[in-house]
Amino acid sequence: QLQLVESGGGLVQPGGSLTLSCAYSRSILDLYPIGWFRQAPGKEREGVSCIVSGGGNTNYADSVKGRFTISRDKAKNTVYLQMNSLKPEDTAVYYCAAQRTFSGACVISDEAMNYWGKGTLVTVSS
Repeated sequence: QLQLVESGGGLVQPGGSLTLSCAYSRSILDLYPIGWFRQAPGKEREGVSCIVSGGGNTNYADSVKGRFTISRDKAKNTVYLQMNSLKPEDTAVYYCAAQRTFSGACVISDEAMNYWGKGTLVTVSS
């Protein structure tokens, strides 16, 4: 069974930083692009970032460009989302998801994803 488990969420002040982790259970997920998504209270889920298997191709939503960095460590079966300069509007439940494809590109689209974690809550507040 393929599983993804997010961790690293919490409460942080505006301007602060957090690093989220997405640990996956099966090495086959090393071959798939993995993305981060978020859903704020009362809003639809939106794509944040994604990274391909080799790590050489990434995408970011305009709202997080220059502040968030996605990376992956295949030795640890983990994808990370480093979040800097956090804003109150970044408050949301963050999910990681994997897309069942061997494409060398990734898309930040929840419709394209096949496997999902249960999420971790990030709250940005003073």
